[in-house]
Amino acid sequence: MKELPTLDLRRFAGSDRAAFLAELRRTAREIGFFYVTGHGVPETVPAAVLDASRRFFALPEAEKLKVEMVHSPHFRGYNRPGWELTRGKPDWREQFDLAAERPSLPRDTGLPAWSRLQGPNQWPEAVPGFRAAMLRWQDEATGLSIRLIQAFAAALDQSEDVFAPIYNDLPNQRIKIIRYPGRDATDYDQGVGAHKDSGFVTVLLQDTARGLEVETPDGWIEAPPKPGTFVINIGELLEMASNGYLKATMHRVVSPPAGEERLSVAFFLGAKLDATVPVLDLPPHLAAEARGVTQDPMNPLFKEVGRNYLKSRIRSHPDVARAHYADLLTAEELRATGPGSAY
Repeated sequence: MKELPTLDLRRFAGSDRAAFLAELRRTAREIGFFYVTGHGVPETVPAAVLDASRRFFALPEAEKLKVEMVHSPHFRGYNRPGWELTRGKPDWREQFDLAAERPSLPRDTGLPAWSRLQGPNQWPEAVPGFRAAMLRWQDEATGLSIRLIQAFAAALDQSEDVFAPIYNDLPNQRIKIIRYPGRDATDYDQGVGAHKDSGFVTVLLQDTARGLEVETPDGWIEAPPKPGTFVINIGELLEMASNGYLKATMHRVVSPPAGEERLSVAFFLGAKLDATVPVLDLPPHLAAEARGVTQDPMNPLFKEVGRNYLKSRIRSHPDVARAHYADLLTAEELRATGPGSAY
């Protein structure tokens, strides 16, 4: 395989629905990544998001640090290059994380630790229109993600709304805007290290720069930007729910060369934090092809959604963990936390 397939989502409601579902099922099982067209998102929405992202990253560092993530117990805000970890190694990218805008829950010992993840975003006041652009993108990407989830369910011979009970009302919506600075070829080139995403699906908006790579049975391949498309990948939640029939795939970003930069905006749709991932009752012909959930000692998976998500946030952002979750860490983990550290 030399490139990712492209699927037209309009076929899901068209006359060749059955052929589309067969192609989607094969793509989801073998690769777990594809480009989507026919998504229905107006061109003005991603354009506004990229424009707002560029204006944010162009701010002086002092302005960006006013909304640094360490100020937020909900893991929202800005991170400098090297301050997020993937599999224990620092990623060379600066980024800004947003999630569903909801009130904080009380710090009550009777509530699970993951309840601290819910709360408001930090918003950069120095970028007019930033909030409106991101919230519009969140709405559009959520609608697209739910349509994709319905298509995956149908491809597995399930009701289209089989997952609705765990995403209705309070889905886990997260946006990550990312700038990858250029680096010399002799430098460490991990823009973001190889990893899988934890939710249902990811919708990725790319600018014009290359760098995304996807692991396939034939090795790593590039997933360059294609106008009018988004890159879609399956998260670990769907892998768990399908007992491994659907594939959450390793992917990474290689830093651009010196003098260049790469901008992308990722949207992640996950289940409600208080949900438990169901295991689907697949028909026999599909169940026979389910491979089981990937077992990775560096990334244990929990069916309790909030627990699984908090695990990944604490591992990725040790400075936030030390500031706001010290009560959950062992003495050894506390000593290890800090920029560029791993535990």
